[in-house]
Amino acid sequence: MAHTLPPLPYAYNALEPYISSEIMTLHHTKHHQTYVNALNAAESSFQSATSPKQRIALISALKFNGGGHINHSLFWENLAPASEKGGAGGVINDGPLKKAIVEEWGSVDDFKKAFNAATLGIQGSGWGWLGADKKGKLVITTTPNQDPLLDYTPLIGVDIWEHAFYLQYKNVKPDYLAAIWHVINFQEAEKRYTAAISKL
Repeated sequence: MAHTLPPLPYAYNALEPYISSEIMTLHHTKHHQTYVNALNAAESSFQSATSPKQRIALISALKFNGGGHINHSLFWENLAPASEKGGAGGVINDGPLKKAIVEEWGSVDDFKKAFNAATLGIQGSGWGWLGADKKGKLVITTTPNQDPLLDYTPLIGVDIWEHAFYLQYKNVKPDYLAAIWHVINFQEAEKRYTAAISKL
């Protein structure tokens, strides 16, 4: 079955002023759609390949575009309209996730600082992640390019590719990372966290 572009759970302008409508439209309909199209093409070519050499040549395309599709599908769910617009964005309620964040980093603000510092350390393009390990411990980590988070359960992923911010924030990545917390959907992150720890 062919992969398809998932619809956004909000309008393209719903994350303004923190992420512009122009960025969201291009990011979703152009960049993510390109990963979907390329993944479908690579899978089709892989299935019709007649030699191991041909299949090996397609593995990098499968990894890159498959990761792009997975990461972006998670990313859209990680975002929500800001609380001042009546949305859930930026609000972290008392609960298991907030408790775990405070236990690990001392406060939510200190967690954000640590996350942003790690994500700014990415050389080139990649993703910043809050994940949970197999024991439920929270970790901040990064992945290069479009590599998905495989060693941890992904709770929050932030796209640090230039297409995610450049039209609005130019080359000032810290401003983008400061702004994005206003539209991070902590409720979705907590759902992922509680599902992960329920399996322990």
